[in-house]
This record gives sequence, structure tokens and C-alpha cells, in this order.
Amino acid sequence: MVLLMGTSWLYLIYQKRKLIKLKENFFRKNGGIILQQKLSIREDSSQSTQIFTEGELNQATKNFDDNLIIGSGGYGTVYKGILLDNRIVAVKKSKVVDKSQIEQFINEVIVLSQINHRNVVKLLGCCLETEVPLLVYEFVNNGTLFDYLHNENKATNVSWTNRLRIATEVAEALSYLHSSASIPIIHRDVKSTNILLDDNYTAKVSDFGASRLVSLDQTELATMVQGTLGYLDPEYMQTSQLTEKSDVYSFGVILIELLTGEKALSFERPEGRRCLAIHFLSCFKEDRLFEVVEMCILNEDNKVEIMEVAVLATRCLRLKGEERPSMKEVAMELEGIRKMEKHPWTKTDKNLEKTQLLLHEGPGIYEHGDSSRYSNSGYDSLRDHALIGFDDGR
Repeated sequence: MVLLMGTSWLYLIYQKRKLIKLKENFFRKNGGIILQQKLSIREDSSQSTQIFTEGELNQATKNFDDNLIIGSGGYGTVYKGILLDNRIVAVKKSKVVDKSQIEQFINEVIVLSQINHRNVVKLLGCCLETEVPLLVYEFVNNGTLFDYLHNENKATNVSWTNRLRIATEVAEALSYLHSSASIPIIHRDVKSTNILLDDNYTAKVSDFGASRLVSLDQTELATMVQGTLGYLDPEYMQTSQLTEKSDVYSFGVILIELLTGEKALSFERPEGRRCLAIHFLSCFKEDRLFEVVEMCILNEDNKVEIMEVAVLATRCLRLKGEERPSMKEVAMELEGIRKMEKHPWTKTDKNLEKTQLLLHEGPGIYEHGDSSRYSNSGYDSLRDHALIGFDDGR
């Protein structure tokens, strides 16, 4: 019996040491040493990135209980967790990470942890002791914009005022990522399921699993095409050249999702309406805008704002990236439209006539602001756009 107990005790010690060694190997392979070195030399200690242990996150998620899954997608599964200090967090269990890009992964963790924007989900830290790194984010508890728009029980409560505010908040977040972050970030998977809503329905951009950092001397990146059909930039699909304008296109799809209440891609719709962007642009071109705008948000008081947002959406959806506005420009224009909504006395007949002229002349004129310089160049992009097929789902 003594011999048996001694053997069992030695075996347990062996297994424990083996597990510790395995965690140490994962920690090194996942870039833990690099991360520790970068954290030690950071000047701003107020923005701390916490390195969690596997045990802490196992306890927080009850060993990654399936009942705690709050989201899943192409880049991983997200679990709700409660830390020892009672903080509620979202723990993302990513799919396999390319070991050759570990340093880039660590850089992204460092950069994302420094982002402090009210409309971007905050990265709190990571765990590198597992085969696949775990990321820990702040918990945002009111679901996604997709659910908010397309859940039958919620859709009727989504007013135009809320939709316009959410659009502005998302635009400001993307503008910050493109222009104001320490290293510019292209999100690469902007869609309504990656926009979370908090208790006050404030929008927060999330899921940076496909994101890419862009050095200040780069304007585009050659990458393998990734994204979601219905939101994917056609130019990026054809050239594999990723730019910030790819996010602008995807945001344009979100704008028309907010305008129409329709999903970006649905094979349940008739063939000509499966891709929302193509259908919307076709209706816009044929002066049938209000046929596709969701009826529950439309009234005489907000027609001007809806028309202006529709024109802005068509500019974001131009086939050529260089013809699209920047996210900074988009955010500024949406903020201007919001101010117009808050101060209805600014909505004169002259404003309505001007907006209707924009609709008839085409989206290409909108950026000039001078009727003497108006042109119909925007429609070439719309015609080209309709040639992109989605019937085979590829």
C-alpha cells in the first residue's frame, strides 16, 4: 500500500511538472516573453495589459462552459466570464494562430490595449498559457446591432434617431482607428454582428481577429482576402490590396442596413435582391429610394436626413476605393446630419430641394458642394457594381 501510494504521488508530481512545462512552452510559443519585454519598457503604465493565467480564465468561465457562450464566428468563440474581483468580462478563444506571425499578434495586443475610445470594446489582457491564445475584453451586455435591427421583437423600437446616433458612433470609432490610434488599424471585418451595444445602446466596435496594423509609410497591404460576404469590398476581393477604404465600403453597407432594416446578404430574398448593396444602389439610381427605406422610421420630418445619409452611403459604396470618402469625412458628415436633426428649424424647403437635386444628379456630386461642378461620374461605379455576382456564394 505504501509502495502504491508513493508511486501515485510521484506520478501526480510528474504530471503536474509536465503540465507546468507544457504551459511554459505555450507561453513562449505564443510570444509571452516578447510581450513581457514590451510591457516592461512601456512608458505609459496607466494603460496596463494584464497577462491572465489559464486557471484564472478556467475559473471565470467555469471551464469554458457551453452555456456561457455569447458569440462565435470565423475567428473564434466568445464566453462570458466573472473574474475573482467580480469584473464581468468576455473571453475570446481564438482559432489556431499562425506561429510565424506571433510577434505581429503581440504588437496587436499591445496596440489594442492602448486604445481608449468610448465606441471601441476595450481589450483588458490575454492568456498565453494555452495552445491558442485567449483574449479578455470588457463585457458589453446588450447584444449586437444585427440582433437589434433584425430581431422581430426589437426592430420596431429602433427609431431613426437611435439609428443615426449608432451610425455616427461607429463612424467615429473607425475614424479613430484609421487616423488617431498610435498605429493605424484597418478592422477588415466591419459588420453589424461586430458592433455591440451597451446598456444605453451606445455602439462599440468589436472583434479585431482579422484586423491589420498599418505602418505610417504604408497606404495598402497585400493580404489574403478575408471578410464577410455582403460587406466585403469588391475592389479588395479583386486585387487583394487592403486599404482603409475597405472599411469604408463595409460601413456603407451598415448605413443601408440601418436605412432599410434588411440583412446585408440573404438567400431568402429574390435573386435580384439577395445582395442588399446592389439592390439599394439600383433603387437609388432609379429614384426609388423611399421604396427600400424601412417604413417605421420614415416621416415628413426626417426625409432630408434620410436622403442625406442615403447619398453618403452610395459614396461609401463606390467601386473604386479612391473615390470613397475617408472615415473621418464620413464621421463629420454624419455628425452634421445629427445636428440638423436636433435643430429642426434648419430644415428649410431649400435644403430639401438641394438634397433632392443630389439624389437626381447622382452620388458623385455630393462631395463638391457646388452645383456648377456637379457631374454624373458616380453612376459609372453603380453600373459596374451590379456586375458582381453572389449567386454561387463565393
